[in-house]
Amino acid sequence: MDNSLREISAQYIKGVGPQRFKDLQRLGINSIYDLLYFFPRRYEDRREFKKISHLQEGSAELVMGEIFYVDLRQTRRRLHILEIRIKDGSGVLSAVWFNQPYLRKIFKEGKRVILYGKVERFLNLQMNSPEFEIVDEGKQDSLNMGRIVPVYALSGKLTQRILRTIIHETVKRYAYKLCEFIPYDIRKRNDLPNIVEAINWMHFPADFEKKEQARRRFVFEEFFLLQLGVGMKRIKEKIFKTGIRHQVSPEFFNLFMARLPFKLTESQIRVIKEIEADMAKPKPMQRLLQGEVGSGKTVIACYALLLTVNNGYQGALMAPTEILAEQHFVNLSNFLVPFGVKVGLLVSGTSPRMRQTIKEELREGEIEIIVGTHSLIEEDVVFKNLGLVVIDEQHKFGVWQRKSLQDKGLNPDCLIMTATPIPRTLALTLYGDLDISTLYELPKGRGKVFTYWVSEEKRNEVYDFIKEEIRKGRQAFIVYPLIEESEVLDVKSATQMYEELKERVFGEFRIGLLHGRLSSEEKNRVMQDFKEKRIDVLVSTLVIEVGIDIPNVTVIVVENAERFGLAQLHQLRGRIGRGKFPSYCILFSSAKTEEARQRLTALVRIQDGFKIAEEDLKIRGPGDFFGARQHGFPEIKMGDILKDMQILELSRKEAFSLLQYDPELKSPQHKIIWENLKERFPQLELLSVG
Repeated sequence: MDNSLREISAQYIKGVGPQRFKDLQRLGINSIYDLLYFFPRRYEDRREFKKISHLQEGSAELVMGEIFYVDLRQTRRRLHILEIRIKDGSGVLSAVWFNQPYLRKIFKEGKRVILYGKVERFLNLQMNSPEFEIVDEGKQDSLNMGRIVPVYALSGKLTQRILRTIIHETVKRYAYKLCEFIPYDIRKRNDLPNIVEAINWMHFPADFEKKEQARRRFVFEEFFLLQLGVGMKRIKEKIFKTGIRHQVSPEFFNLFMARLPFKLTESQIRVIKEIEADMAKPKPMQRLLQGEVGSGKTVIACYALLLTVNNGYQGALMAPTEILAEQHFVNLSNFLVPFGVKVGLLVSGTSPRMRQTIKEELREGEIEIIVGTHSLIEEDVVFKNLGLVVIDEQHKFGVWQRKSLQDKGLNPDCLIMTATPIPRTLALTLYGDLDISTLYELPKGRGKVFTYWVSEEKRNEVYDFIKEEIRKGRQAFIVYPLIEESEVLDVKSATQMYEELKERVFGEFRIGLLHGRLSSEEKNRVMQDFKEKRIDVLVSTLVIEVGIDIPNVTVIVVENAERFGLAQLHQLRGRIGRGKFPSYCILFSSAKTEEARQRLTALVRIQDGFKIAEEDLKIRGPGDFFGARQHGFPEIKMGDILKDMQILELSRKEAFSLLQYDPELKSPQHKIIWENLKERFPQLELLSVG
């Protein structure tokens, strides 16, 4: 049984003593089960021996020959150098090892030896510290030569040879005791080997086809368990939790539409109808709304909040920054006050006296919609009757922060919004328990945005261009990665450049400065001045990354653009192009790394946020994209969301199909699946957003 293998210490395998066990523990290996599932990082094809005359310099090669020369010498610095020379009838090859004098006892003239290593040329062909094996006529089935050889991660004094021997012994003695938990019909439909075959083929494959079959099985296994966990949570939300049944009506929707100063896009109307349908059900809504920067998510949130208030409940909107929260507060107040709705604002900069008043009014139900930052999840923030939670820019929050706000009501509906579009494959994995709405189109009447990557030599031309735009009545952002000058990093800082730009470049214009260390009042004053055109050029840090909506801004200059991620750059670009005028995103960078050049090239080439997200995933890889681990998501060890998309979709289909018949995996034949799910992903509970 798997559980018993998890309980047997790896120390009891032949060849593992106390010291080697410590080295194994550093690799995360404690039990027999851990050893079986400690898969190779890569494989080396050592099946074909090459003649010495055919060896390629710079390549890792496998060769066999007779030892005809052995020499152990010591340098003046007491460095031991052991050299052997072998011949095979076609040529001669030297092999050299450093500070391993004990090898002198192993290598004897006249013995045949197999060598594997990188071929280099000094005075003649040579391998430095190659792997070796003395040919023993009576010895069969070498683990290290003449086959596809696994290569593992190492620690301490472990060597590949030692670890291969330990794992081979483990597989031989214990693999057959593993319990198969993927049902036979699922394995047959998806052409997956059973668990014992797969373990053997994963560690010591007879050919690369077998290795790929084994890998496919374990990728499927990982995604299958993960999707079962996600699916069970979805079922728990949809079936077992009782939520709020909101009353919706065409009259209410028409009233809302009539009050809007603009016309909604077809995408916005479709998403509103999806949200209405969710909120009308007696189950908690769990919906992710993703849309391009500037696609109009806020007006949809406004409708949902108004709908919950119209049903006698309170609504809460949590944003990651004070600036964004304050902007939401102003926009919601302007629109909802005519409806007779009282909107409150709670951020860290709220005065103690005002904070107390807001909390009392919230507790009594006088404030119907509260907008805030992390302040909303403080223990003494109590709602009278919370009906809807809206989380804006959700990836900026941890799982527990989102859950803490929802726990302030009795299973309230939840709308999660993001302007960082998520590739479909990642959405299936990260948010498989949510219903997903997507806004693909932007509101009509927007000016086109042009993106340029320029070098330092073009700086004066860029400044002249900004001046031209200001003289036309437009405004500009100039964004820096740091607030103050750094002695360590050679990047321009916002405060330093603000002074320089004010004095030397834009003296005839009005310059403002905005960064995270300003007080809430100062930030609000600066943003208000900029909005009301009392500032022409706003020098800023990343605080403008999300949510700033000023249609008159037509230029954004990003300094040291290589220091920003692709998603951040796209968010910054989203601050312009919100009016009817053509807009310009200018990236200053002398990018030195290949990844930085890829990011900047992608931004210049691609406008579509969803394609940007796909590109970002390719560049960064699934492990880092979207900070998955930081926000409570289980680590995916075997699967690659990019490469294994087809397996992910198959495993999801099989998992959700299984849950239709046994939503809690309670049947006797599925108990082993449930045990493996709990064991493999104990942190799945952290996925909760409700």
